[in-house]
This record gives sequence, structure tokens and C-alpha cells, in this order.
Amino acid sequence: MKPLYKGKHFITLEEWSKSEIDVLLATSKQLKADFLNNKDTSYLQNKVAFLMFFEQSTRTRNSMEAGIAQLGGTGIFLDTSKMQISHGESAKDTAKILSSYGHGIACRNCFWGVGNKYLREMADNSSVPIMNLQCDLYHPMQGLADLMTIQEVFPKTDNLKVSIIWAYATTHKKPISVPLTQILLFPRYGMDVTLAYPEGYDLPEWAIEKAKKNASESGGSFRITHDMESAYKDADVVIPKNWGSWVTNQSTEVVDDLLESYKSWKCTEAMISLASPNVKYMHALPADRGNEVEDSVIDGVHSIVYQEAENRLHTAKAVMALTMGDK
Repeated sequence: MKPLYKGKHFITLEEWSKSEIDVLLATSKQLKADFLNNKDTSYLQNKVAFLMFFEQSTRTRNSMEAGIAQLGGTGIFLDTSKMQISHGESAKDTAKILSSYGHGIACRNCFWGVGNKYLREMADNSSVPIMNLQCDLYHPMQGLADLMTIQEVFPKTDNLKVSIIWAYATTHKKPISVPLTQILLFPRYGMDVTLAYPEGYDLPEWAIEKAKKNASESGGSFRITHDMESAYKDADVVIPKNWGSWVTNQSTEVVDDLLESYKSWKCTEAMISLASPNVKYMHALPADRGNEVEDSVIDGVHSIVYQEAENRLHTAKAVMALTMGDK
């Protein structure tokens, strides 16, 4: 009999039911405990996962490579600029061939208007699970680790006040996939979610409507504000992070007049003081220190960013173990 989740694609958490996500979380927590207790977790012995990256990565690449090694399998890193993709090979052909060589394909492709479509084309043509390592719209691996971290820190998520806040940054024009994933996922767990951003940094309207629907179905809430201070006020969790103006402006230019007009959107000690006394600061990393956040905040008592990053390993293992495993 086929294991329950074997072969299931992991492209967005919206395509996993809440009970299925709960299984992912329980598996993540067990794998984390096993790792800390030095227990054998070789559930993917002799299994191979191909890890395709169109962009740079630290946490995602290393959590996947270390994770599959800890599960007894092998991860093969593929820089797509060194593959025939760079000469125009299609997602269909790549998926058909790689899926005949191994047991899972994971891919990061964040190009606006391209990434999610690329993953969908791979999924349509792959005989093994496709795992989304971040695309232009979704980052389910990060969302799962964020939720795991929140559950570790807080006794319950019902009516937990979580604020997802745009922040100023100049490193590169970042995808919208992290905040979009969070606004869809967190309301499903009864959280009271606030999305705060300055005019021009909107998320897609379909995502906003789905976030509202998820909130109404779970007993949580979802609201939008363009007032940064309002988002920090009394929040239990703050997630100040930059994302690009992709919805309103598809230019790849990093620094423009719109961005520069919102330098004040920064996570400071003054902003943190508006939140709950026990507020937790989260960030998917890497943070643009000095722009998105003051060092005293990200390195301070409210920060749980390293716990959040650590959980990327164990959630990645859970996804691989359940979708590629035989148990």
C-alpha cells in the first residue's frame, strides 16, 4: 500500500489541508527531537533528491542538503546556470529526466511571473514529488518553519496577534513569497493577522481575499493597515521584512523613488516598545541590518530568528520524509 503522502507535491501549503500540515509539523518536531538526541533517522536510505537553484541560498540549500543526509539519502545540488536550462531546455524535459533518476526534485525559481508556473510545469511532468524551495508567489518551506517556531514559543495560536510588516531594504528587490505565504497560512491557525505596508507594496488581491476567507473559516482575523505603528501596537509577534513592489511595478530596479520615500519603515527599539512586553521578533533571514532592523532588536531578547532558522532543517526533513519515503 502506498504511503499516505508519497509523491504529493509541495508547491504551496494551500494545497495541503490543515490536518496534513499538522502531520508535517508533528513530524518536524519528532525529527528535531531525534536530532537533538542523536537518534538514527535514516528513513530515506538510498533515496536521491535533486536540488535546483536559480538563485542564491544559505538556509534553504543547507537545510535540504543536511536534511537529506540526516535522513540517509543524497542531495544533489544543481546550479541551473550550469544546466541545459541555461540553453533553453524546458521545465517539462528537465522534470521528466530528473524524475527518472531519483526520488524527488526541489527547485527555487523566484523570477516574477515565471517561478510558480515553472514549478507547475515540472509537477505536470514529474513522476516524483516537486518541492518548492521558493518561487515568485510562495515559500512553503519558510512558512512551515515559521509556524513551527510560533507553536514552540506560544502555548496556543488562537487570537495570537501577528503583524507582517513591510520594511525598508536595499540589498535586492525581494520576492513577495514570504509575506504572501504567511498571510495565507497563519489565519488558518486562528491567528489575528495584520498586514502592514506603505502604498505601492501591495500583495495580489486574490491572496488578500483568500487570507480573509482562511481567517473567517478558522476564527482568526485578517486586516490591512498602512500605518506602521498601528501594526506594532500590542503585537505578540512582529515580522518586519522587505518585499518588492512586484504587483504594482515589474521593474527589476532595486532602489527607486518609491523605496527611498519609505526609509522610516524600520524595526527599531521604539517600534518594539509599542508591542506586547513579550513580543517576539521573527525574520526569514538574511535581514538587511541597519535598514530593515536595528542590530539591538535582531540580536536582542525579543528575537527568535535563529530558532526560526534552525527549524528550517527539521521542517525540510519532514517534507522530504513524508513525500519521498516508503513509510
